[in-house]
Amino acid sequence: MHVLVTGGAGYIGSHTCLHLLQSGMDVTVIDNFCNSSPEALNRVQALSGRSLHAVQGDVRDAALLDQVFQRGQAIDAVIHFAGLKAVGESVAEPTRYYDNNVAGSLSVIQAMDRASVSTLIFSSTATVYGDPSSEDLPLRETAPCGFTLSPYATSKWMVERCLADLQLAQPHWRIACLRYFNPVGAHHSGRIGENPRGIPNNLVPYISQVALGMREKVSVYGNDYATPDGTGVRDYIHVMDLAEGHGATLEYLGKQPQGTLLTLNLGTGQGASVLDVINTFSAACGRPIPFQVVARRPGDVPVLCADATLANQLLNWQATRSLSQMCHDSWHWQTHNPQGYDT
Repeated sequence: MHVLVTGGAGYIGSHTCLHLLQSGMDVTVIDNFCNSSPEALNRVQALSGRSLHAVQGDVRDAALLDQVFQRGQAIDAVIHFAGLKAVGESVAEPTRYYDNNVAGSLSVIQAMDRASVSTLIFSSTATVYGDPSSEDLPLRETAPCGFTLSPYATSKWMVERCLADLQLAQPHWRIACLRYFNPVGAHHSGRIGENPRGIPNNLVPYISQVALGMREKVSVYGNDYATPDGTGVRDYIHVMDLAEGHGATLEYLGKQPQGTLLTLNLGTGQGASVLDVINTFSAACGRPIPFQVVARRPGDVPVLCADATLANQLLNWQATRSLSQMCHDSWHWQTHNPQGYDT
């Protein structure tokens, strides 16, 4: 199978490319490298012992996409990661997020249509659930959606709706929307991992930099939530479990009839609070992690955890790596790559 991976040099994309190559698939990547590095793809190839084809460019460039689809071996499926993903930034720059995430996705879909490629995995997010009620936790795929709290989440929900409409109009497609919870960790080799530009937006990379002495302390945004220790609870999933989930989804879609539209949660079903993560990371790195409680952030919800039963059943897949392993692998990546791929 030949898979086109948009945004394949990014955090989740690079780990997924590695898994696909190790599974014997052929991979082409298109990435504009605005929030990623070509070095990630070099390391993916070194780790897998196989080559991939990389194209630098923007998925909104229709002519470039047509060239990618027409080049060499026919593409059988697309995994669409390319897009912007910082919740806070999306609040400040909403039109940029709708342009990248919605217009970019439509550009990919239209190029696939022109090339008669109709198997697509879309990288969605658990933030489409908004602020769920406690009765809906852990979240099933049937929980209410669309009451989003940021332009980032709205952009992902809009693409999900576009894909549902597409399936109704053109029922030859095979589509999976994968709603990720909180990906963390790194490949166990320490060769690829999360590579934030500037100040990390996500908790674990920030903790990593504090542990390494690059930053002073972790800000804990609120300790007055209705949770066991008052801090926000999230469903953290190892990035390699997530990558394997994409491989399992590709395999599943390949066995399904035309007209398949699948929405799946990818998570562990286990919640961990911010303080749980800080304490687990401290044990993993053997260092104290200084932190300070500050005011809540607008848009943060108390609890967000997955019910991943449907993915477990349909894909024969399960997230198996523990929070401790996520922290160990993140620390291994950080200590060997203190400046990320610029190290």
